[in-house]
Amino acid sequence: MKKYILLLVVFCLTINSYSQKKYSEHYYKKYELFKSEADTKNEIVFLGNSITEGGNWKDLFPNINAVNRGISGDVTDGILNRLDEVISSQPKKIFLLIGINDLARGNNTKHVIENCKKIIEYILQNSVETELYIQSLLPVNPMIGEKFYGHKNKQQEIKQVNLHLKSLANTFNLVYINLYKSFRNSKGFLKSKFTYDGLHLSDKGYKKWRNKIRKHVL
Repeated sequence: MKKYILLLVVFCLTINSYSQKKYSEHYYKKYELFKSEADTKNEIVFLGNSITEGGNWKDLFPNINAVNRGISGDVTDGILNRLDEVISSQPKKIFLLIGINDLARGNNTKHVIENCKKIIEYILQNSVETELYIQSLLPVNPMIGEKFYGHKNKQQEIKQVNLHLKSLANTFNLVYINLYKSFRNSKGFLKSKFTYDGLHLSDKGYKKWRNKIRKHVL
């Protein structure tokens, strides 16, 4: 009987532990990996979700101390949760791109912008020498690929978020990088040559991104 009760307690604790996890297993694994890495000087951090994680920033910018802090599936709340690790080295620069997963999960524009404002304020207050760059959300292309419909049907919301992000950047006297304009076609969709599924970027997409931000990175 005691053995049964003990097993039941362990099972309940395990279930409770999983239920309390707010983010994916991938998120926590990457977060733990990041925390285990030593801080280095003059880090230039690329911060965001899978679109950032998919970039080989060290190859794209071989002459800088590029640090990839993208986590697939991440949202603005997830960024806020791990900002202490991001700024622990007092990085030289941070390039932020976040928000599309929030929209796909049903969070509205206000939620995204309020959290982005918190992210900006936290970085500016706690890593005062860091140059922070605000990047627009990228366009999407619902005509390419069969996955990520919940992301690719948010075209109007993406435009609204970008308008507010530009305003936020102006408010805090930060550089706003309009990736959206550079990646869209005449219909406002993500150009097919820059993507393989309508959401994530191809090699050409990352090279385009590199060229767009090069003057700010170097």
